[in-house]
Amino acid sequence: MSQQELSSGVQTPENTSVLEKEDKIDEVPQEVSHKINPAGGLKDHLLISIFCLLVAFGGFVFGFDTGTISGFVNMSDFLERFGQTHADGTHYLSNVRVGLLVSIFNIGCAVGGIFLSKSADMYGRRIGIMFAMVIYVVGIIVQISATDKWYQICVGRAITGLAVGTVSVLSPMFISETAPKTLRGTLVCCFQLCITFGIFIGYCVTYGTKQLDDSRQWRIPLGLCFLWAIFLVSGMVFMPESPRYLVEKQKIEEAKKSIARSNKLSAEDPAVYSEVQLIQAGIDREALAGSASWMELITGKPAIFRRVVMGIMLQSLQQLTGDNYFFYYGTTIFQAVGLKDSFETSIILGVVNFASTFVGIYIIERLGRRTTLLAGSAAMFVCFIIYSVLGSVHLYKDGEYNNNNTFKSSGNAMIFVTCLYIFFFASTWAGGVYTIISESYPLRIRSKAMAIATAANWLWGFLISFFTPFITSAIHFYYGFVFTGCLLFSFFYVYFFVSETKGLSLEEVDELYAQKILPWKSAAWVPPSYEQMATSTGFAADAKAQDEQV
Repeated sequence: MSQQELSSGVQTPENTSVLEKEDKIDEVPQEVSHKINPAGGLKDHLLISIFCLLVAFGGFVFGFDTGTISGFVNMSDFLERFGQTHADGTHYLSNVRVGLLVSIFNIGCAVGGIFLSKSADMYGRRIGIMFAMVIYVVGIIVQISATDKWYQICVGRAITGLAVGTVSVLSPMFISETAPKTLRGTLVCCFQLCITFGIFIGYCVTYGTKQLDDSRQWRIPLGLCFLWAIFLVSGMVFMPESPRYLVEKQKIEEAKKSIARSNKLSAEDPAVYSEVQLIQAGIDREALAGSASWMELITGKPAIFRRVVMGIMLQSLQQLTGDNYFFYYGTTIFQAVGLKDSFETSIILGVVNFASTFVGIYIIERLGRRTTLLAGSAAMFVCFIIYSVLGSVHLYKDGEYNNNNTFKSSGNAMIFVTCLYIFFFASTWAGGVYTIISESYPLRIRSKAMAIATAANWLWGFLISFFTPFITSAIHFYYGFVFTGCLLFSFFYVYFFVSETKGLSLEEVDELYAQKILPWKSAAWVPPSYEQMATSTGFAADAKAQDEQV
């Protein structure tokens, strides 16, 4: 693409071949003197940061569901309408119903993340998120209109899961494609911040409505979901589209306007042209390396399969740290340690979770991705050992599993250790995983790879949330040792297989993997210069030459 084409906003014809694009890149001057300053903090990128925060609100939708469902399954009206009856006339939810009501949401999320996230590749990131919110509203309507059929709630939660799974892929992806690289980790972590804020607000709302004596207990929290959907859709109206998506679709003029609006510049500013040039060079390198088929997740270069496996493992391990064991069943767990009002304890956990995420936002750019995850694994490992030993050995009096026959001191200690665990999780693995996943894949396969990785998260979320009632009924707090083992494994996995991507542009991440830098040496890797990245085909040229020899 020539300078004249970019500066005038003329789009590259659809039938332009990859080789022709490569030739045109070579025509660009070798020095890029004008560029958008990648340095600076939040004040230097205030407008684009606000836009990214609007996108991050998609995490609130997910968090609010997590915070409310743990309260629903313990509400009197919910139990009376959708539960079963003991011989003494009291109402309860069987393990099967609790497992399905909580976990069916995760199945919907997995399906939505894999299939519906493709809408972002066809129609853009903004439209994809708005489309997801329409589905979300349909699911809420199905749930809120239920009267006494528990399976109607399940169907509604599955539908809302489709929407939340889609947003959970698109929001971090949208932010990573739009945010400046020096703030990308921080802004992607804001997606996790919104999740924790949603969980906290969900806890608070259910605590307030549980005092009611009719269906308002659970219908008011569900009704608030309409407000969240309206807010997110309104935010997308003002959000500029991802410039990387626009350049990939050869909508150069729109890409220039998007970059200019996000950075408070004129669309004709030389810095805007340079940024489009850099994005176009990266896309051309990707095009030379292969087509965007599902098979490329296995055969793509550089090291696409390795990166896909890493994403699946990190998202799976995020669930296997045991976080949703507390968040989904918080009220139930703390009834077991002798608390009369476990809703209050859930609010405490929500406050710790929300406040700790700010720590994660701070350290993700200072310590780096690898160090953050390694520290989190080690700290959570210690917490879960203490929690599991206390619960399995020194909680119940006389060795009898009776919630009314527990040592209060042990229960209080378990609550403290739980808060400590949530602090370490929220400040490390919660946002760190989303950050790494959002910046580890090239544009042409990003939605597919992120969808697969996120689906692994939802699948494990389903398994944990569905089987937890059965497992805890059988082995009680010995269940914690399962998560302890997973945390030990996560430490070694991160050390040997996760590369540091702090401070790298999305195009530089490709070069990191192309040069086969060992993960434990990746933090010291120095990327090519800005001019080299904007004017060369890098790894793609080598891959193309090898393909031609074959």
